[in-house]
Amino acid sequence: MKVTIYDIAKEAGVSIATVSKVINRGGRISEKTRNKVIKIMDELNYQPSVVASALTGKQTYTLGLLLPDLANPFFAEIARSIEDRAQEMGFNVVICSTDNSLDKEERYISLLKQKSVDGIIIATGVRNDALLKELVRQKLPVALIARDMPAVAVDIVLVDDFQGGYLATSYLIQNGHKQIAVIAEDTEVMSSKERIRGYRHALEEAGIPFNPELVRISDFSVKSGKIAAGELLQGLKACTAVFACNDLLAIGTIQAAREMKLSIPDDLSVVGFDNTILATIVDPPLTTIAQPIQDMGAQVVNMILRHINGGHTMNQRMVLPPELVIRSSVSRPRK
Repeated sequence: MKVTIYDIAKEAGVSIATVSKVINRGGRISEKTRNKVIKIMDELNYQPSVVASALTGKQTYTLGLLLPDLANPFFAEIARSIEDRAQEMGFNVVICSTDNSLDKEERYISLLKQKSVDGIIIATGVRNDALLKELVRQKLPVALIARDMPAVAVDIVLVDDFQGGYLATSYLIQNGHKQIAVIAEDTEVMSSKERIRGYRHALEEAGIPFNPELVRISDFSVKSGKIAAGELLQGLKACTAVFACNDLLAIGTIQAAREMKLSIPDDLSVVGFDNTILATIVDPPLTTIAQPIQDMGAQVVNMILRHINGGHTMNQRMVLPPELVIRSSVSRPRK
């Protein structure tokens, strides 16, 4: 039979109200009594009912997390950093992978609301402002990570994508490159727009004309990056460098170059973005723009928990600096 709160109270020799206070982390109870109740709950493998807590309007100590693709190492590392911090604070995380599909986003948000999560962290490129505005109207705490949506009043933690695009392109220019291509994700996503804007600013600053033929838009997978890079390299023999707006696209670029018998970095220099584990194991190791993933995950959890616990009502927008990590995928172009 399933162990109930009545069984715990009887075994501990306390009232049901006392057990309830221990479960809900409230009320005035001596540390000795609290520890005794917790010990018996562990011995009897008692699991408090999340549904019951939700029905009584209490916290479920659960956060929802929407990711575009859990197979993407960047978002896998984001999920881990969020989960680590949430666990430290006594919260569990329900992870949903949406493929940046509006239908999936709507279904998962509906599911998380049915599960009575205490708040939702969103890392997807949500295109529907109304979807988030409705969550805000319902007073469900919401925070964005690695995404920006100025039209919606929510907490946001992200890296300075403009600065990241600028750093990547400037480094290639410093190494003598002038024909620099860029491969980006969907430009409807603000992070891609900002990285391209940083790329264009670095070109302008160096007096290099912007060439729209050197810009390719791709999906966020290695395969898509490989296809985009292949088309780019076949049509533009003068291209000597590629700034890829994530590490997956950078690896796809390297694969395309290899199939065309091009050497990295002698024939083609490549810079990525994110500094995931893939950047260290690809050959050659990838020069990339690092996002402070651990700090981003911890900060977004701290923000949403302050809302959940009533600690503040003002929304915050935290922009963290990126860092250029130099490895072996960039050299000066051949004469």
